[in-house]
Amino acid sequence: MSDTTRPDAWDQLGELPALVNMAGFLVERAKQDPDATAIRVARTDPDAPEGVAFDDTTYGELEFHSGTLAMALSFGGLNPGDRVSIFVKPGVELIAITFALLRIGAVPVLIDPGMGMQSVLSCVERMAPKAFIGIPIAHLLRRLKPRAFRSVELDFVAGGPGSGLVARLTPAVSLERLLADSTTKNRPLLETPRDAEAAVLFTSGSTGPPKGVTYTHGMFEAQVRALKETYGMGPGEVDVACLPVFALFSPALGMTCVFPELDPSKPATCDPAKLAGAIRASGATTTFGSPAIWRRVVPHCLAEGKDLPSLRRVLVAGAPVPADLIADFKRLLPPGADVHTPYGATESLPVTSLSGAELLEEDGGALRLAAESGAGTVVGRPVAGIDLRLIRITDDPIAAWSDELEVAPGELGEIVVRGPVVTAEYKFEPLHTGAAKIAVAPERAHHKGEVWHRIGDIGRLDATGRLWFQGRKSQRLETSTGLVMPVPVENVFNTHPDVFRSALVGVGEPGEQVQVLVVQPVEGRFPKGNPAGADLAASLFEHVAGNLACDGVGRILFHRDFPVDVRHNAKIHRGQLRDWAATQLAEAASR
Repeated sequence: MSDTTRPDAWDQLGELPALVNMAGFLVERAKQDPDATAIRVARTDPDAPEGVAFDDTTYGELEFHSGTLAMALSFGGLNPGDRVSIFVKPGVELIAITFALLRIGAVPVLIDPGMGMQSVLSCVERMAPKAFIGIPIAHLLRRLKPRAFRSVELDFVAGGPGSGLVARLTPAVSLERLLADSTTKNRPLLETPRDAEAAVLFTSGSTGPPKGVTYTHGMFEAQVRALKETYGMGPGEVDVACLPVFALFSPALGMTCVFPELDPSKPATCDPAKLAGAIRASGATTTFGSPAIWRRVVPHCLAEGKDLPSLRRVLVAGAPVPADLIADFKRLLPPGADVHTPYGATESLPVTSLSGAELLEEDGGALRLAAESGAGTVVGRPVAGIDLRLIRITDDPIAAWSDELEVAPGELGEIVVRGPVVTAEYKFEPLHTGAAKIAVAPERAHHKGEVWHRIGDIGRLDATGRLWFQGRKSQRLETSTGLVMPVPVENVFNTHPDVFRSALVGVGEPGEQVQVLVVQPVEGRFPKGNPAGADLAASLFEHVAGNLACDGVGRILFHRDFPVDVRHNAKIHRGQLRDWAATQLAEAASR
């Protein structure tokens, strides 16, 4: 299909204003309803309903705090365009600081601390921030590892135990002291061009080194519109934020943001009772988290016989979501509520979305049956504001777009997208940018520098326009019989009752790789000894007998606990499993 016959992704979300600032959403919401609750921070209280109490902040209070903080930071030396590394725990202060920086045109740099110290330090060093805002323990890291922070000229200590001590022992200035020394007036909102840099958000690093993604104020505006259009989110709703970065959208959407008691660097270890209690006690209407979180919360709720009656929608993303998890989750929701599985990336979000009703009920559950029979993972149709295509699979950079890059309908191809929610670059990463971006011809571009983003995933489009995810391009298997993608095979094996999750890896040289399935059994089902392992492997092979997608699997190995990403605790580090599998096979051959 040519560009002239496709719906225009830019028109679907309406014209973006020439001047826009993400912080403007907070300012407007505070004007409209200053007494509305903006943020609720959950804490354990045995005497409170569901054992959860909240510390609340209104929109008026949040806007005043953020506005005066913006003035204080300007007074402290920050200017538009200055990059600022933020290391603050999720909560009121994180939101206030981020919106204060956006308000003055400074650029917050958000790095997931859970990715590991060396990765964090590398990310900071590459971004060369002018300023650093962190809690006391983050300042300790700054002093112990000065090289990564050598660009920092302005040091600010966020609140918390030890902030005063840090301010006394180091050149850092406490935000509390800065507020006291500056005017209490709000800093006027800076009107920024829509293509002005707004923030740098880092990828999780689950399939390569973490990269800083440049967001513009116009892109944030478009994402807010896309979320409203796709999910109907808006003022008066309550969002339980299980992913801190997504919490920044709650004020922009006019919702109340609830921070549950949850370690964002270890979502798979969350306390399901506390999270479910926060949802029920707050009357949450929406929540967003990874499959690892809901694998704990949903069974807990079912076992306790407690529904989640206030929820209207649940968003589950970060890795393929099992159909049985979606089905179980829907049992906890009221009539009309649904589970949605948005697909996208830090560089472009959202891209597609699928509802649980579509997956489980449409055509008698045909989509679920296809997914569990080897078709891949269905992730839905493109959302408003996204133009999605599939192009021929190659690891080479592609400088300029051509319609000849597209594959024929029904064929596998690399997923590429463009539209107002698609980022244009990785900050200070020209090689990675060149590998992931394809320039749009000037006569077709909606703005200077528009690009297609190569997501790095392989997919297939069905006749209805739904996208079927097949796996990462970098994790494809090149066997003697051709290309094999891991997700379709894994989905079939994962329906076995003893399989918690699986990963298909290729052992050997490309072109001659052997298909090895690594399986993490459900708790209590790990085979003890060779006979048990052989029996379970035989049971798995019998389970998939006759399925063509699984015919090429030659060996099955069992692994107790898969290595996964920090952000979602759900994306499998397949490269580590591939190397482990190769070692296991080599040792077995030598015995």
